Amino acid sequence: MRLEDIDQGRCRPEYAEAIQDDLRWLGLDWDGPVRLQSEHLQEYQTTLDSLRQRGLVYPCFCNRADIAASAAAAHGPDGTPVYPGTCRGMGFAAKMAEGQRYALRLNIQAAMAGDLWYDEDGALTRCHPDRFGDIVLARKDAPASYHLCATHDDAVQGVTLVTRGEDLKPATDVQRLLQTLMGWSAPRYAHHRLLVDESGRRLAKRDKALTLRALRADGVSPAEVLRRIGQFR
Repeated sequence: MRLEDIDQGRCRPEYAEAIQDDLRWLGLDWDGPVRLQSEHLQEYQTTLDSLRQRGLVYPCFCNRADIAASAAAAHGPDGTPVYPGTCRGMGFAAKMAEGQRYALRLNIQAAMAGDLWYDEDGALTRCHPDRFGDIVLARKDAPASYHLCATHDDAVQGVTLVTRGEDLKPATDVQRLLQTLMGWSAPRYAHHRLLVDESGRRLAKRDKALTLRALRADGVSPAEVLRRIGQFR
């Protein structure tokens, strides 16, 4: 069990406790203590330092408006503009010394070495992480990215199977690259279709979709929740 609480602006202790309480109510438990990513920032920094020492990470001072303006016609699998590599290979010691804000990006061109594959339900799927461009691995408001933290923790916790929504399937390409660069073991993957509402829109808390906590308040039993989930297999 782990809680991905790197974004301290959105993560609060009461949210973390509510998640664990809901899981217990469903009859689920987990091995060992809960891993809080916010307590392991130094481990992620060590990974960043390793990549930087190998010349695979560089500082980027472009903001989102700069990227959108220069890469308007190029979008990655996740729908966001692909970074055009403006800061790649340039010296920015002066800007860094001045304290200007920057992000750390992975140099995809330097990092790619041979074909990458992952196991998707027993079938090998080829990866194309270069479609994302030079992804951000850290920035001032997030000392480590989801990609870096997730792959690091999967290796540390000995995860052998990752089951998640199909909206995250493209992210597997980037994560397989990081696993290869760092020598981390690669789990198997299974991506399920998303739960949607009557209009076909993905259920999400930002759209005030029905929550597990609301079902509990309405008297729905854990068995009934599991039965409903089973209908979407």
